[in-house]
Amino acid sequence: MRIHISISIYSILLIGLLLQSCSKDEAFEVSTEELKNGKNGGHNDSDGSIGKLNNDLIVDWTDLFLELDRYVYGMRPNATARAIAYINLATYETAVPGMRSKKSTKNSLDGLEINSTDLSRNINYKIALNSCYADVLDHFLLNLADDKRNRISALEEKIEDRYSKKISDKSLTESREWGKYVAEQIIAYSQTDVAAEEQILEPQPTSYEPPVGDGNWTYSADPERALFPYWESVRTFVISPKETTTIAPLEYSENTDSEYYAQMKQVYEVNNKAKEQQNDQLWIAEFWSDDVEGLMMSPPARQFSIANQLVKKFDLNMEETLTLFVKLGFSLNDGAVATWKYKYEYMVMRPSVYIHDFIDPDFQTNLYKFIYWPNPGFPGYPSGHSCFASAAAGVFIDYFGNEVNFTDKTHEGRTEFLGAARQFSTMEEMARENAFSRIPLGVHVSMDCEEGLRLGYEISDAINELDLEKDAT
Repeated sequence: MRIHISISIYSILLIGLLLQSCSKDEAFEVSTEELKNGKNGGHNDSDGSIGKLNNDLIVDWTDLFLELDRYVYGMRPNATARAIAYINLATYETAVPGMRSKKSTKNSLDGLEINSTDLSRNINYKIALNSCYADVLDHFLLNLADDKRNRISALEEKIEDRYSKKISDKSLTESREWGKYVAEQIIAYSQTDVAAEEQILEPQPTSYEPPVGDGNWTYSADPERALFPYWESVRTFVISPKETTTIAPLEYSENTDSEYYAQMKQVYEVNNKAKEQQNDQLWIAEFWSDDVEGLMMSPPARQFSIANQLVKKFDLNMEETLTLFVKLGFSLNDGAVATWKYKYEYMVMRPSVYIHDFIDPDFQTNLYKFIYWPNPGFPGYPSGHSCFASAAAGVFIDYFGNEVNFTDKTHEGRTEFLGAARQFSTMEEMARENAFSRIPLGVHVSMDCEEGLRLGYEISDAINELDLEKDAT
């Protein structure tokens, strides 16, 4: 009996000393060989090593992405949604060999080639992810000034210094190489989407002229030319525009008794009342705007700001975070492609044009004080903001449930516009407020917002059906 007690005490003391000598993350950063042998940093956990790592590195890189997105010119919103999808596809694929329960997406994405057959047994996934993040952000974030772009390499060096001190030179080299290899493969895969690659270089093609017709959207000068008019041809990851459904907008009418006129009049009244009274509607309009380059992040990136806050709130581990982010990226990308198909199919005018012609020639949107042009440069129906909001909300609901006490602090501390934090009891409430914020801003009518919300949830339903679980063996 004494022998057994002595052995037990000795074992406890030894374990305590071992745990004291290394951090939580270091204890669970294991090799692929240990994974194959069923080991997990000394613990038998069915989620694998990635499931034991915290998400600090992902949060840090996402925070940097959100800061840089504000200064990325000529990409929002479509090319930004696309960039988000590829960035998070790359990081998911970098880490998926270390996940016990998740599988690669490569078999569901035609043309994507990633060979992990001979993957080194010494991969440190935080080092690999760090290298991958740096390369894909540098590639997909276009038109950044040098002082902003230099922050990518600065963060890469900072994070590598944090995690490389107690690993071998061999592991450090092989981990870097794996992250860079996956980044290269994802970048190469993105470049096979010729339709997207051409459009991100010329987002306002002079070859496109909108069809003329009563109620049709058009532009009045070159700066307002159509943005991404051919975006429906861009690659989707889960659901193509042909697989989505659509509800036609209200028929154009100049009759003051028509529902069309009533929706235009609503924008006029709500926009002006918000401006005159400086009320909560103005707060909502500015809080969700995200329209202005150099001042605010883009609308798709806004959903990643929310996601990053949810990841912190619910303390997701690395595997859970990467899986959430890749699905969210797919949802935003596919939502943008479908929305832009219908925008240029229906060609619905912006409310300010109608209001100038039939209600008040001196009308100004609440967006106008931030930009020199009164409207986004594309048709109104359906609303892109609304689709991004629900495409994200549907993914969030699948992960966290609908009833979530959540406060969005995206613009906390900003004074250039009304960005004070707002609290929401459900995901659906948050998405709906985001969508209908476009009315007091003056840039959408209610039918635009309603259809955008409907379409976004349709997109997220398809994304949530994407099976990333490994088959049981």
